[in-house]
Amino acid sequence: MIRMTDKAKTQHGRGQRALDRIEYWGNRLPEPATLFVILIALVLIVSWVAARLGVAAEHPGTGEIIEANNLLDRDGIQRIFTEMVDNFAAFPPLGLVLVAMLGIGVAERSGLIVAALRGFIGWIPQRWATGAVVFAGILSSIAADAGYVVLIPLGAVLFYGMGRHPLAGLAAAFAGVSAGFSANLVLTALDPMLAGFTTSAAALVDEAYAVDAAANWFLMAALVPVYVVGGVYVTERIIVPRLGDYEGGVASDADEDMGLSAEERRGLIGAGATVIVCLLIIAALSVPERGVFRGDDGGFGPLLQSLVPLMLFIFFIPGLVFGLITGKIQREKDAVTMTAEPMSTMGGYIVLAFVAAQFVAYFGWSELGAILAIQGAALLQAAGIGGIPLLIAFIIVSAFINIFVGSASAKWAIMAPVFVPMFMLMGYSPELTQAAYRIGDSFTNIVTPILPYFPLIIVSARRYDSKAGIGTIIAVMTPYSIAFGLLGAATLLAWMLLRLPLGPGAPMGY
Repeated sequence: MIRMTDKAKTQHGRGQRALDRIEYWGNRLPEPATLFVILIALVLIVSWVAARLGVAAEHPGTGEIIEANNLLDRDGIQRIFTEMVDNFAAFPPLGLVLVAMLGIGVAERSGLIVAALRGFIGWIPQRWATGAVVFAGILSSIAADAGYVVLIPLGAVLFYGMGRHPLAGLAAAFAGVSAGFSANLVLTALDPMLAGFTTSAAALVDEAYAVDAAANWFLMAALVPVYVVGGVYVTERIIVPRLGDYEGGVASDADEDMGLSAEERRGLIGAGATVIVCLLIIAALSVPERGVFRGDDGGFGPLLQSLVPLMLFIFFIPGLVFGLITGKIQREKDAVTMTAEPMSTMGGYIVLAFVAAQFVAYFGWSELGAILAIQGAALLQAAGIGGIPLLIAFIIVSAFINIFVGSASAKWAIMAPVFVPMFMLMGYSPELTQAAYRIGDSFTNIVTPILPYFPLIIVSARRYDSKAGIGTIIAVMTPYSIAFGLLGAATLLAWMLLRLPLGPGAPMGY
């Protein structure tokens, strides 16, 4: 467990003791890779038992009967072995992490990231740093899952460079990226995706009803400052006192003097100019109606899908320029070495990604997650409560199911046909039901090991605390989860009581 300072111990109340117990028992769990192996075995066994018992559920939207699949029969075992490599190769976080690391490796090894952070630390008041990290994490959902790969490790590095506990920076960034995933100042790829499922579900009551992609925009934008304030409060009042002073040692350029040399300043100017040129080129390819990064419908789908490859170049090229100016890169071999070195540190993550990919695939094949979501929705519907209590219960159920089924769109495809018509008949608009779902779907992301990026978080934490485990991460993130859940639900209820529009053109159906 993390050692605490005397000051931290004096603030160690009931809440902190509860977190200690979570950390203690959580870290008594096996290593993450071993835990995923155990979970795989459980899924296989439960799939066999559930199939033998005939466990099934009716999809509320299509009427299709979803039956538990036995993964230990002849077909299941064949599938496990024939698709094992494909499961690993197609695991979404793996490709994102490795592609991004190619560019980040040059930016890091050339000294650009450390120099930029040192310059940032010297410029930004320390009291604003936590808010900036949480805010950047929330906005990172524009780039889909790229925030997990880039921002969370940078949050730890930033706090470390400021002489603060790096796990506090990691936690603040993780809270923003994941717990605040649905909130944003702009629309993301998730908005039209959810709106499509909501429209289909609303058609069960009103065939002409259409839900716009911006249906929740006003509320989601308003949640950004709410979550930032909540994230700052939890970080400064709970997490920082809990972690105490950082006593570890990490070989890092951040140990050097925080001032910038003349070469580093010139390198930062050159790298900054390169970033601006890269962004201008991307804008030139995206803004015109028939631009390279515009879809056939005029939307920005191709741009959003290209963000991680674009980040590769946005890190690689400025890192190359910085290295050339400062002399860290003198020949092409140096740049190649800088891209390769970070990969040598990813062995532990690749092992975790392999077993996590198999677990996610098997859980999906078994249909256990879909059945759980349908039965949970049916249970809530049969509870006989209504109005605001039902809405709060719906948020809680969405958050609970999110622990077991990570995909926001997959869950909503199952839950929307049940809850959207039900709430419509009670006088609540589909837009409101969708907003409640989005709040519930987000804040438990940071406390479930089922999150595909959870292994990456553990690997990042172990750079600074070799004993950090699942329990450490869950204990640190639980206060954020509770705070974001309460703040999100309270904001939604306030929105209802004030009868504010959820988005442009959204009905006032409260």
